[in-house]
Amino acid sequence: MSAPERIPPGAVTPAGGAVPEAYGGPGPSAVLDLLASGELTVRGRIREASNAVLHCAVERDGARAACVYKPVAGERPLWDFPDGNLARREVAAYEVSRATGWDLVPPTVLRDGPYGEGMVQLWIEADPGAALLALVEAEEPDPGWKAVGFADVGEGRTALLVHADDARLRRLAVLDAVLNNADRKGGHLLPTTSGKLYAIDHGVTFNAEDKLRTLLWGWAGEPLPEEALGVLERLSADLVPGGALAARLAELITAAETEAVRARVTRLLGERRHPEPGGDWPPIPWPPV
Repeated sequence: MSAPERIPPGAVTPAGGAVPEAYGGPGPSAVLDLLASGELTVRGRIREASNAVLHCAVERDGARAACVYKPVAGERPLWDFPDGNLARREVAAYEVSRATGWDLVPPTVLRDGPYGEGMVQLWIEADPGAALLALVEAEEPDPGWKAVGFADVGEGRTALLVHADDARLRRLAVLDAVLNNADRKGGHLLPTTSGKLYAIDHGVTFNAEDKLRTLLWGWAGEPLPEEALGVLERLSADLVPGGALAARLAELITAAETEAVRARVTRLLGERRHPEPGGDWPPIPWPPV
């Protein structure tokens, strides 16, 4: 397959208009409509991914965007995620992110494409100069950084894995706790040149069993910010049976998984602290990217 055509990444081009960054030009609803009903054309494959990930263009009525298409047919079965599929989990993660008001997950829809049903997500171009994670030869993190733990870097050497003490990452740590994200790696973080942070790759989320595995443990055990508690209160209200978010999740994940989301939000509100690693599940994904 040929290399992807260079559509302005992370951008939507309105008919006759300039290219805005991310989806700051057309509103989010217009972007969702474009992703859901525009003509989808495959431009290339992202070969580093373990499942089929296709770089695409989507176009309708002169508006055009770069996007990612992950068909269900290209997913590898996972023994510990036997229910549903990765594509629907990706869309469910977007729905929860949208409900928080933080909009940490790019606009994502479920639709038919050239290879059947799959998720389609707006392409986001990351700022290569933005540093959010690092391995440092030190015992303690520098100011502005949080320690995750020591890592074996080969030849008998260890380094301290750290992440930025960044409010955007802290919001994402809360979202991941709600989603029960089993694979939050550094390569899933997409900071943009405008200062916005997006997070991608949410196929292994929403398991009814505790599987939180992340690089964002720097706040483990610390009190949740008031902002996060307010967001969790809103989620709790929206997740009651018959609530809008509960109804949307019921279309995408199992009843047991939806109930587990509700229970995690209730637990976070009760404890009022960031979760800490525990249990038999490895708490940190490796390699970290």
